[in-house]
Amino acid sequence: MSQRPNILWYCTDQQRFDTIRALGNQHVVTPTLDRLVADGVAFTTAYCQSPICTPSRSSFMTGQYPSRVHNTRNGNDTFPADAPPLISKLLADAGYDCGMVGKFHLQSSGKRTEPRLDDGYRFWKFSHAPRDDWAEGHDYAKWVHAKGGDLESMRNSDDRVPAEFHQTTWASERSIEFIKQDRSGPWMLTVNPYDPHPPFIPPKEYADRFKPEEMPGPYFRATDLEQQAKFKEIDFQDEVRPPEEHEAKQKQALYYAMIALIDDQFARLLQCLEETGQAEGTLVIFTSDHGETLGDHGLMYKGCRFYEGLVRVPLIFRWPGRIKAGLRSDALVELLDMSATILDVAGVPIPDYFQGRSLLPILTGGASPDHFRDSVRCEYFDSLDTFFTGGYGAFATMYRRGHYKLTIYHGKKLGELYDLATDPWEFSNLWDEPDFQQLKHELIYESFDNHVLLTTDVGSKRIAPM
Repeated sequence: MSQRPNILWYCTDQQRFDTIRALGNQHVVTPTLDRLVADGVAFTTAYCQSPICTPSRSSFMTGQYPSRVHNTRNGNDTFPADAPPLISKLLADAGYDCGMVGKFHLQSSGKRTEPRLDDGYRFWKFSHAPRDDWAEGHDYAKWVHAKGGDLESMRNSDDRVPAEFHQTTWASERSIEFIKQDRSGPWMLTVNPYDPHPPFIPPKEYADRFKPEEMPGPYFRATDLEQQAKFKEIDFQDEVRPPEEHEAKQKQALYYAMIALIDDQFARLLQCLEETGQAEGTLVIFTSDHGETLGDHGLMYKGCRFYEGLVRVPLIFRWPGRIKAGLRSDALVELLDMSATILDVAGVPIPDYFQGRSLLPILTGGASPDHFRDSVRCEYFDSLDTFFTGGYGAFATMYRRGHYKLTIYHGKKLGELYDLATDPWEFSNLWDEPDFQQLKHELIYESFDNHVLLTTDVGSKRIAPM
């Protein structure tokens, strides 16, 4: 592009794809995101590359699948030393002033604030989670203290943390601080609030707006309990239960309340762009690292499953006057493609090792929005030591081609196959159905072939034939 835009990249944590009113959910309240959809391009079939935080974020920050990056699980002590540069570093090296507000989570923040990498960020305001568990380096907790608040007592009160003290509000305050700073070149700001991640504890003033009895509830049938019993050895955060035992409608109401707060605080950033005269020169991206089961199929939270609510995420772009407005694409895309697009619009050459492709041709109207990828991939890989000893752990991959979606739980002789055209919420597992065996085997072969091609590191550059 002839003009390098600023980039405002807003990434929530654990937000499902079906949480925007303009895209079909009449139970949520998202006027800001609705306007973003009207003013930009919404990809309605965007998939993360892992259903949990660290591998997903490692993937889109490096442009490679999690297993290629060698960062496939939460809780890791370090980030791989041989991983490619983060895209924030590539942007910084190309002259962008880079800022990060909120969660990063390429490494564990257990009992410590996350160690810095060579990440390219000049402005760094860190908050892994809206707690006060870190002795130092946790900007949100310091901000709350400076405002006279006691974070832990508020979190444990009936009213929860009021909006004025909330981490989502802190993220907007720090982001506005960055956006208003003087600079001579373009900037990129990564905003990573913790919400709508569990525990579901929005401010009471937001929670009161959403009534559990008015919620639609999860996608659940009684047969889900029998289906999930087959997968009892496969990692998941919570037990399989019917919606009533999960209090699924109550959690759904609280989840939507958290998204309403996100929407209000995101609006402040867009207003800041307008007030500072930067709106037309800024590419805005809204997405999430992965979704949330929220009671679907008897599951709550996240883990080794690949149902639509967990692995499909929002993905919206806005750049006034430079990309299409009001365009919706149902093409299969991955968050890796978002990463490639960020580099493309910034004028940074996309490295040869990058496994995403730029969406810019669709954004600008130069390519059809009806098709982008033939297939998409998602991974869940736990530790090898448990895989071979039969202990706690799981290895699984998801492969979607067209409207067919295959999941293989490796080493367990278990799998799932769905026709999303006729069964969009994945109630009818075709894995053992006789009429679908040829298709299943075809998809398994394709999935394996693509896995080898996409995730095998063949080593250093060849300089001789032998």
